[in-house]
Amino acid sequence: MSAAPVSETPGSVAPGDPLPHNRLSHWLDRALVAIGEASAWIWLLVLAVVLANVFSRFVLARGSIALEELSWHLFGAVLMLSLAYAVVRDDHVRVDVLREKFSLRSQAMIELLAILFLALPIVVLMVDALVPFAYQAYIYDERSQAPSGLPHRFIFKSVFPLGLTLVALALLSRASRCSTFLFNFPRALAAPRHDRDRVHAQP
Repeated sequence: MSAAPVSETPGSVAPGDPLPHNRLSHWLDRALVAIGEASAWIWLLVLAVVLANVFSRFVLARGSIALEELSWHLFGAVLMLSLAYAVVRDDHVRVDVLREKFSLRSQAMIELLAILFLALPIVVLMVDALVPFAYQAYIYDERSQAPSGLPHRFIFKSVFPLGLTLVALALLSRASRCSTFLFNFPRALAAPRHDRDRVHAQP
């Protein structure tokens, strides 16, 4: 087999990822990946709550609105806390069918402009609107409208601005990587020697 193509861009950390890392993106991405991986454990809690609700409803013949709401809230929380991870890993869905036809520099330039002038402003506006949304729920000690529902809804509502803030940081990291690739600013990090040797040794 022929050797897999490897990017010559200095500072590329992951094999196959053409965008180099800089100091800012390196630490931001590590933190956001750690948060995303930690939030994945919430799925086990979601599963436990759903099973408890099923047992309560079909075995004990006693439905629990609190358990139903808790499963919804946990499901929403893990999704919000995982969005930044998807941006960092570039695992989100791309709908631009023309992207693959462009050169790598064109892709990076389009992505940089789209992040700076479209994605980041929208996310910042959403965070700005959602912070008062969560704060109002805290001030009025908002709870579920159901009599046996969950109290303290500000806890769940706070996850929305928190998750979008993480997305904003992920977008900032991605934009800085595009800038490093296009303009070498911020300066790219050199890939560790053992990583380069492993990449070039791939069959």
